[in-house]
Amino acid sequence: MACEKKIQIDDTIYTANTNFKIAIKCNEIAKDKTIGDYERALGVICTIFGSEALDNPMHYEKLLKWALNYLSCGKEIENTNEKPDMDYVEDMDFIVASFQSDYGINLDEEEMDWHRFNNLINGLSNSEFGNCCVLNRVRNLRNLDIRDIKDPKERDKIIKAKKAVELKKYRKENHLTEAQKKSAEELVKLLGL
Repeated sequence: MACEKKIQIDDTIYTANTNFKIAIKCNEIAKDKTIGDYERALGVICTIFGSEALDNPMHYEKLLKWALNYLSCGKEIENTNEKPDMDYVEDMDFIVASFQSDYGINLDEEEMDWHRFNNLINGLSNSEFGNCCVLNRVRNLRNLDIRDIKDPKERDKIIKAKKAVELKKYRKENHLTEAQKKSAEELVKLLGL
Protein backbone atom coordinates (compact mmCIF):
# COMPACT_ATOMS: atom_id res chain seq x y z
CA MET A 1 0.00 0.00 0.00
CA ALA A 2 1.68 3.22 -1.17
CA CYS A 3 -0.45 5.64 0.85
CA GLU A 4 0.12 4.81 4.47
CA LYS A 5 1.36 6.34 7.69
CA LYS A 6 2.50 4.62 10.84
CA ILE A 7 1.30 5.93 14.17
CA GLN A 8 2.13 4.66 17.61
CA ILE A 9 -0.18 4.58 20.59
CA ASP A 10 1.46 3.21 23.72
CA ASP A 11 3.34 0.12 22.51
CA THR A 12 1.14 -0.53 19.49
CA ILE A 13 1.94 0.65 15.97
CA TYR A 14 -1.00 1.17 13.65
CA THR A 15 -0.88 1.60 9.89
CA ALA A 16 -3.24 4.25 8.54
CA ASN A 17 -4.38 3.91 4.93
CA THR A 18 -4.23 7.53 3.75
CA ASN A 19 -5.43 6.93 0.19
CA PHE A 20 -7.97 9.54 -0.93
CA LYS A 21 -10.50 6.81 -1.77
CA ILE A 22 -10.36 5.56 1.84
CA ALA A 23 -10.72 9.13 3.15
CA ILE A 24 -13.82 9.66 0.98
CA LYS A 25 -15.34 6.46 2.42
CA CYS A 26 -14.57 7.74 5.94
CA ASN A 27 -16.24 11.08 5.18
CA GLU A 28 -19.34 9.23 3.98
CA ILE A 29 -19.38 7.11 7.15
CA ALA A 30 -18.96 10.23 9.31
CA LYS A 31 -21.93 11.92 7.60
CA ASP A 32 -24.21 8.86 7.75
CA LYS A 33 -26.98 9.78 10.18
CA THR A 34 -28.61 6.34 9.85
CA ILE A 35 -26.07 4.85 12.24
CA GLY A 36 -25.19 5.92 15.76
CA ASP A 37 -22.20 8.05 16.79
CA TYR A 38 -20.33 5.10 18.31
CA GLU A 39 -20.80 2.94 15.20
CA ARG A 40 -19.70 5.83 12.94
CA ALA A 41 -16.56 6.27 15.05
CA LEU A 42 -15.75 2.56 14.82
CA GLY A 43 -16.48 2.63 11.09
CA VAL A 44 -13.97 5.43 10.55
CA ILE A 45 -11.35 3.72 12.73
CA CYS A 46 -11.80 0.37 10.97
CA THR A 47 -11.77 1.93 7.49
CA ILE A 48 -8.52 3.84 8.04
CA PHE A 49 -6.64 1.45 10.34
CA GLY A 50 -8.17 -1.93 9.47
CA SER A 51 -10.16 -4.29 11.64
CA GLU A 52 -7.18 -5.04 13.93
CA ALA A 53 -7.53 -1.50 15.28
CA LEU A 54 -10.79 -2.61 16.88
CA ASP A 55 -8.91 -5.07 19.10
CA ASN A 56 -7.90 -2.41 21.62
CA PRO A 57 -10.84 -0.25 22.80
CA MET A 58 -8.45 1.77 25.00
CA HIS A 59 -7.00 3.29 21.80
CA TYR A 60 -10.29 4.21 20.10
CA GLU A 61 -10.28 7.80 21.29
CA LYS A 62 -6.72 8.49 20.14
CA LEU A 63 -7.22 6.67 16.84
CA LEU A 64 -10.40 8.63 16.12
CA LYS A 65 -8.74 11.91 17.07
CA TRP A 66 -5.84 11.17 14.69
CA ALA A 67 -8.25 10.13 11.92
CA LEU A 68 -10.44 13.23 12.25
CA ASN A 69 -7.38 15.50 12.26
CA TYR A 70 -6.06 13.73 9.17
CA LEU A 71 -9.40 13.81 7.34
CA SER A 72 -9.79 17.53 8.03
CA CYS A 73 -6.24 18.10 6.71
CA GLY A 74 -5.29 19.55 10.09
CA LYS A 75 -7.84 22.36 9.79
CA GLU A 76 -10.57 23.08 12.29
CA ILE A 77 -13.95 21.91 11.04
CA GLU A 78 -16.52 24.66 11.01
CA ASN A 79 -20.14 23.80 11.58
CA THR A 80 -21.92 25.79 8.96
CA ASN A 81 -25.39 25.68 7.51
CA GLU A 82 -24.05 26.70 4.11
CA LYS A 83 -24.88 24.32 1.33
CA PRO A 84 -21.66 22.84 -0.06
CA ASP A 85 -20.84 23.33 -3.73
CA MET A 86 -19.12 19.96 -4.09
CA ASP A 87 -19.52 16.39 -2.93
CA TYR A 88 -16.67 13.92 -3.37
CA VAL A 89 -18.99 11.02 -4.21
CA GLU A 90 -21.57 12.76 -6.40
CA ASP A 91 -18.96 14.82 -8.23
CA MET A 92 -16.37 12.07 -8.72
CA ASP A 93 -16.87 12.01 -12.51
CA PHE A 94 -16.19 15.77 -12.63
CA ILE A 95 -13.20 15.35 -10.31
CA VAL A 96 -11.74 12.55 -12.43
CA ALA A 97 -12.19 14.55 -15.64
CA SER A 98 -10.69 17.67 -14.06
CA PHE A 99 -7.61 15.85 -12.75
CA GLN A 100 -7.11 14.30 -16.17
CA SER A 101 -7.45 17.60 -18.05
CA ASP A 102 -5.50 19.82 -15.62
CA TYR A 103 -2.81 17.45 -14.36
CA GLY A 104 -2.83 14.45 -16.71
CA ILE A 105 -3.57 12.26 -13.67
CA ASN A 106 -5.86 9.25 -14.06
CA LEU A 107 -7.47 8.95 -10.63
CA ASP A 108 -8.80 5.48 -11.46
CA GLU A 109 -5.20 4.25 -11.54
CA GLU A 110 -3.50 6.68 -9.16
CA GLU A 111 -2.55 5.95 -5.55
CA MET A 112 -2.76 9.36 -3.93
CA ASP A 113 -2.60 10.60 -0.36
CA TRP A 114 -5.71 12.45 0.92
CA HIS A 115 -3.82 15.67 1.64
CA ARG A 116 -2.24 15.74 -1.83
CA PHE A 117 -5.64 15.02 -3.37
CA ASN A 118 -7.19 18.00 -1.55
CA ASN A 119 -4.29 20.28 -2.45
CA LEU A 120 -4.72 19.34 -6.10
CA ILE A 121 -8.50 19.93 -5.94
CA ASN A 122 -7.80 23.40 -4.55
CA GLY A 123 -5.34 24.04 -7.40
CA LEU A 124 -7.65 23.03 -10.27
CA SER A 125 -8.03 25.67 -12.96
CA ASN A 126 -10.71 28.23 -12.17
CA SER A 127 -10.77 31.36 -14.27
CA GLU A 128 -13.46 33.86 -15.15
CA PHE A 129 -11.95 33.98 -18.62
CA GLY A 130 -12.93 30.47 -19.67
CA ASN A 131 -9.88 28.43 -18.65
CA CYS A 132 -11.71 26.41 -16.05
CA CYS A 133 -11.91 22.68 -15.38
CA VAL A 134 -15.31 20.98 -15.49
CA LEU A 135 -15.49 20.57 -11.70
CA ASN A 136 -15.02 24.28 -11.10
CA ARG A 137 -17.45 25.20 -13.90
CA VAL A 138 -20.06 23.10 -12.07
CA ARG A 139 -19.15 24.60 -8.69
CA ASN A 140 -19.30 28.14 -10.11
CA LEU A 141 -22.73 27.40 -11.57
CA ARG A 142 -23.96 26.02 -8.24
CA ASN A 143 -22.76 29.21 -6.52
CA LEU A 144 -24.13 31.61 -9.13
CA ASP A 145 -26.63 34.09 -7.68
CA ILE A 146 -29.50 34.25 -10.16
CA ARG A 147 -30.76 37.51 -8.62
CA ASP A 148 -28.01 39.26 -10.59
CA ILE A 149 -29.48 38.07 -13.91
CA LYS A 150 -32.09 40.51 -15.20
CA ASP A 151 -33.00 38.85 -18.52
CA PRO A 152 -35.86 36.38 -17.79
CA LYS A 153 -34.86 33.99 -20.60
CA GLU A 154 -31.26 33.92 -19.46
CA ARG A 155 -32.37 33.46 -15.82
CA ASP A 156 -34.62 30.52 -16.79
CA LYS A 157 -31.75 28.96 -18.73
CA ILE A 158 -29.43 29.33 -15.71
CA ILE A 159 -32.07 27.94 -13.32
CA LYS A 160 -32.41 24.83 -15.50
CA ALA A 161 -28.66 24.43 -15.68
CA LYS A 162 -28.34 24.81 -11.89
CA LYS A 163 -31.00 22.13 -11.38
CA ALA A 164 -29.17 19.80 -13.75
CA VAL A 165 -26.00 19.94 -11.61
CA GLU A 166 -27.62 20.34 -8.20
CA LEU A 167 -26.30 17.99 -5.52
CA LYS A 168 -28.88 15.27 -4.94
CA LYS A 169 -28.42 15.47 -1.18
CA TYR A 170 -29.71 19.03 -1.20
CA ARG A 171 -32.31 18.82 -3.95
CA LYS A 172 -35.75 19.97 -2.94
CA GLU A 173 -38.68 18.60 -4.78
CA ASN A 174 -40.83 21.41 -6.05
CA HIS A 175 -44.52 20.66 -5.59
CA LEU A 176 -46.12 24.02 -6.29
CA THR A 177 -49.70 24.23 -7.45
CA GLU A 178 -50.43 26.12 -10.65
CA ALA A 179 -51.83 29.03 -8.57
CA GLN A 180 -48.60 29.16 -6.51
CA LYS A 181 -46.49 29.11 -9.68
CA LYS A 182 -48.53 31.95 -11.21
CA SER A 183 -48.29 33.95 -7.98
CA ALA A 184 -44.51 33.44 -7.88
CA GLU A 185 -44.17 34.54 -11.50
CA GLU A 186 -46.17 37.71 -10.77
CA LEU A 187 -43.97 38.45 -7.77
CA VAL A 188 -40.85 38.05 -9.88
CA LYS A 189 -42.27 40.50 -12.44
CA LEU A 190 -43.18 43.02 -9.74
CA LEU A 191 -39.71 42.83 -8.22
CA GLY A 192 -38.13 43.19 -11.65
CA LEU A 193 -36.06 40.02 -11.27
